[in-house]
Amino acid sequence: MKPIKLTIKTKSETYPIIIGNNLIKNLSKILRKNSINFNQCLLVIDKKISKRAISKITKSLKRKKVFKYYYEANEKNKNQNKVNEILEILLKKNFSRQDCLITIGGGITGDVGGFAASLFKRGLQWINLPTTLLSQVDSSIGGKTGINNEFGKNLIGTFYQPDLVISDVKILTSLKYREIVCGYAEIFKSSLIDDVKNFKYLDKNIYKILNLQSPFIENAIINSCKLKKKIVEKDEKEKDLRKILNLGHTFAHAYESVLNFSKKLNHGEAVIYGIRNAVNFSYKNNFLAKKKFELINKHLDKINLPLKYDKLFKKKDIKKIIFFMKSDKKNNSKNINLIIINDFGKIKTNFQISDNKIKSFLISELKK
Repeated sequence: MKPIKLTIKTKSETYPIIIGNNLIKNLSKILRKNSINFNQCLLVIDKKISKRAISKITKSLKRKKVFKYYYEANEKNKNQNKVNEILEILLKKNFSRQDCLITIGGGITGDVGGFAASLFKRGLQWINLPTTLLSQVDSSIGGKTGINNEFGKNLIGTFYQPDLVISDVKILTSLKYREIVCGYAEIFKSSLIDDVKNFKYLDKNIYKILNLQSPFIENAIINSCKLKKKIVEKDEKEKDLRKILNLGHTFAHAYESVLNFSKKLNHGEAVIYGIRNAVNFSYKNNFLAKKKFELINKHLDKINLPLKYDKLFKKKDIKKIIFFMKSDKKNNSKNINLIIINDFGKIKTNFQISDNKIKSFLISELKK
């Protein structure tokens, strides 16, 4: 497939997303075509990225002054200390606002590097090269940056749009199955938010997509990006419509926090459990028809997760889960704010639920 270019137009920024195969070796050419200019850049690199990939990028940037910061990307390192380390390099090397920070990694790397870029001199040029399926379909679009702290996930951050996003599909071939599933969670979520036609395409081709077969993986990425583009352009700062993108995430973020961001459960897996919870809650409370409920759950059963829900959480964890659900950044009342589903393409935000009701629901989920 030829590279696809999507243009994101928000109130604060207009920027392109380039999706295609083997793009990183032509990085300089892509920068020129998109009028991105700078004298020096800092590469914020996930340590898991192959030396070969980094070599291609630095070779393409041979006419620029390039500095590197290698980052062990995990939820525990998604903190202010790492942001400070990046800022210190930018200050010591006397970067200007016209220079550039380039993030090379998954969503965590993009969140941390993008947050640092937003803080440095109130805004440094930022290019994002997402290298995981999850980041290519989700976090690289929309300008959310942020870090975690002891009170929960992503509670400190900014809305800061990148100047350019380059999603190289070829780099996904180095990912392990769990990481591909992690990205598929967001692709699947997009199909529920979008329409039944998108869902049926996934349901028919799920194994081809999980095996990164072309053109199925490219089509899945593009469809997800188009949906997020449409939503972000209408609601950049998540005041209303954009909240639908958090379907399943109130549960998911709480699960990650309760497990202290353990490797037992990655973000995408938590989202899959969270979506199942949201779907089950919607059905039990008569928001979602039985036929649609069964169709969605049957699809979820096709995704092979390493640990079952009741192996990760016990009844004693419910109090902590509720605490973190109430601490969620989208919550604005004493109750818990859930996002529920009425049908494909029909998502309800700001559904308020009491502690006791969510406690009863979580107990019933653990008994399955």
